[in-house]
Amino acid sequence: MVSNFLKNGTNFFKQKQENILSAAAVIALMMLASRFLGLLRDRLLASYFGASADLDVYFAAFRLPDILFQLIIMGALSAAFIPVFSEYLSRGKEKEAFAITNSVLNASFLVFGALAGLIFIFAYPLGKLIAPGLAPWQIDKMVVLTRLMLLGQFFLIASNFLTGVLQSFQRFLVPAVAPLMYNLGIIAGIVILSPGLGIYGPTLGVILGSFLHFIIQVPLIYAFGFRYAAKLDLGHQGVKEVIRLMLPRIFGLAVSQIDPTVDVILASLLGAGSISVFNLALHLQSLPVGVFAFAIGTAALPSLAKEYTEKNLDKFKQIFLDSFHQILFLTVPASVFLLVLRLPIVRLVLGTGKFDWASTLSTALTLGLFSLSICAQSLVHVLARAFYALHNTKTPVVVSLISVGINVVAALILFHTRLEVAGLALAASLANFVNAGLLLYILDKKVGGFERKKLILPATKIFTAATIMGLATYLPVKILDQVFIDTSYVANLLVLTLLVSSFGLMTYIFLAYLFDLKELRILIDILKRIRNWPSIFFKLKDEEAIKEKIIEGSEHDA
Repeated sequence: MVSNFLKNGTNFFKQKQENILSAAAVIALMMLASRFLGLLRDRLLASYFGASADLDVYFAAFRLPDILFQLIIMGALSAAFIPVFSEYLSRGKEKEAFAITNSVLNASFLVFGALAGLIFIFAYPLGKLIAPGLAPWQIDKMVVLTRLMLLGQFFLIASNFLTGVLQSFQRFLVPAVAPLMYNLGIIAGIVILSPGLGIYGPTLGVILGSFLHFIIQVPLIYAFGFRYAAKLDLGHQGVKEVIRLMLPRIFGLAVSQIDPTVDVILASLLGAGSISVFNLALHLQSLPVGVFAFAIGTAALPSLAKEYTEKNLDKFKQIFLDSFHQILFLTVPASVFLLVLRLPIVRLVLGTGKFDWASTLSTALTLGLFSLSICAQSLVHVLARAFYALHNTKTPVVVSLISVGINVVAALILFHTRLEVAGLALAASLANFVNAGLLLYILDKKVGGFERKKLILPATKIFTAATIMGLATYLPVKILDQVFIDTSYVANLLVLTLLVSSFGLMTYIFLAYLFDLKELRILIDILKRIRNWPSIFFKLKDEEAIKEKIIEGSEHDA
């Protein structure tokens, strides 16, 4: 019986997801699970450390290792390695594809090792540059944490290459589980090690999580015949193609790293706890963006590319508008909920242990200002993919550079105001709206113009419904909180939040039905299909373009 159980379990993880829906379902569900584990991780960090100088050091120590990871791995995988590997695989050249994997992996190790070595040596001056507001003792601790985190990045480099190979073989379940293991490792570090080691506990948890992210994929990649070899063939045509493709992508990623780096620099100047507050609020608002925007954006890309290739511009516009409005339909109410219920949400998720009332208020304000642009952040995903479908990767990078400039200038102005760290969130929201607005304006010109009624009318209905929903949520909160429910108790606060959010959601659904929004019908159809989850995961077949659509968001969901 045990052997049958193990065999069936192995077969389950080796199942091939052969259609777009099955792959998207696997990744979306695992991403949602990983996001919730991330919330648990943040709750534990808040409980054990509060918005403290130590937690500031922990978040600041991520910056340099993350920059290296984003530039080397995200650039190599999404834009370069996976397309080349998949091409060789489709030609039946599996051994050559594995040889390219070893060469690119080893080249990445060498480049990362050289740069990590420089960071290791110059960690102190770089730490002062990244977080100039931290005290000398904090910089000393940040240096140690940064060096430890660099070790974890080696595992993530190897792991993300394994992810790329498995995705190319259309095996998405194990790679989608890997980010859960990463968060579980950090959680283990917090719970088991923090009582004795303090902030070094979650840092060692990062290394453990990185190792688990890697090791869970090894058995399956081994089953496909991949064997690691310490070989480096930079003269191979496939390796040269990977290098050629990744260079432009690295520039775009370098631009994207300016914002978070500036935010750490400025937050460090605002006093102890500011970096922690900023990051905790950022993680909370990222949940709807990560789930909704990724799912819809990646699902839209193959269809947009297909219609553009076939010169069917009207169909291209229709698919884009459907995706555009579906994102608005899901993210605008999410934005309103986070804005109206920001304080109870922060209290419920983070308000425990050493996370005090002042930190709760500051995080809630920061979350509220972040939440203003959730729809804009999400729209950027589908807008960028529309440009990718047009074979235009330059425009999103240029517009991103403009929005980065706006964010930096606005942040420099606003962090001097009474908003303090929340001013950085407001600056980010302003920049996100500029980013989305410019991309939409340019796309409208490039495709010959969207029909204004089709573009504006559904959006107007969605914003109207969400505004009324916001009032239907806000008023009961105020009345119940002040008159009927004592929210000083967590259980009462949870009941209040569930009651008013349910009422607000029902109001939104009723208005969407009243306004005849087709996005509601689409959502209902999707929910009906979820009942048949086994077929969604494993049985539906015969759809292509799966590789291209999956890559962007699943490589490093940490």
